[in-house]
Amino acid sequence: MRITAAIITFNEAENIRAACESVAWADEILVVDSESADDTREIAARCGARVILNAWPGFSAQKQFATDAAAHDWIFSLDADERISPELQASIDGLRSRSDQSLADGYRVARRAFYMGRWIRGGGWYPDHQLRLFKRARGHWGERLIHESVVMDQEARVETLKGDLLHYTIRDPAQHQHMIETRYAPLGAQQMLRDGRRTSSFQIKLAGPAAFVRSFVLKAGWRDGRAGLTIARFAARHAALKHTILYELQNQNRDADDTGV
Repeated sequence: MRITAAIITFNEAENIRAACESVAWADEILVVDSESADDTREIAARCGARVILNAWPGFSAQKQFATDAAAHDWIFSLDADERISPELQASIDGLRSRSDQSLADGYRVARRAFYMGRWIRGGGWYPDHQLRLFKRARGHWGERLIHESVVMDQEARVETLKGDLLHYTIRDPAQHQHMIETRYAPLGAQQMLRDGRRTSSFQIKLAGPAAFVRSFVLKAGWRDGRAGLTIARFAARHAALKHTILYELQNQNRDADDTGV
């Protein structure tokens, strides 16, 4: 079992060294960079990574590009702000000593986020399972604008590894709000439109409160104190803004259809 650790980057000079060190056990570290203006590529190269420059085609497409460019058939996909915990590394080491016939085709890992000075337990943020280790002949990155994930073949066998993938996510509430307004909500709305989903003025009003209750109460965000409350508030903001943008997009399309444009 020879593994390529694949990392996509853009202006990740602050994170890339620690990310590369986190997967130093891999047989290859591959960094696919989308024209960073900082020292991301130079730092990655000094860490022993093979660095490829590729103009940004979108999250899923860039991760698929990295998968296709890897030297090995087993891929571990890591974001630049993620780190492998010792327990997760031990689980992967255990796989590498097993025969090919005993291995699954893909492996999920639990991802734990660090936010507002603490590790988050609730709010729907944990365990947040991600399929990150997979045999590329049996899986590919699905074509999604956001929250991209690996899609495995129908007959593929997928198992779950012990140990967490540590996610040093959004730095503070200000960055959280910025990411929601500039990335998550706009791309989420576009994905919903692409999937054929539609919304209404009633759903816009309902989406925010429903998201807050789901995050803080049903998903036990209250266990994380002030951080959990902040996450729930931003979940409400994200949901309401996403539905608002979707409403605007669907009306634009309807107007274009009416005018024949």
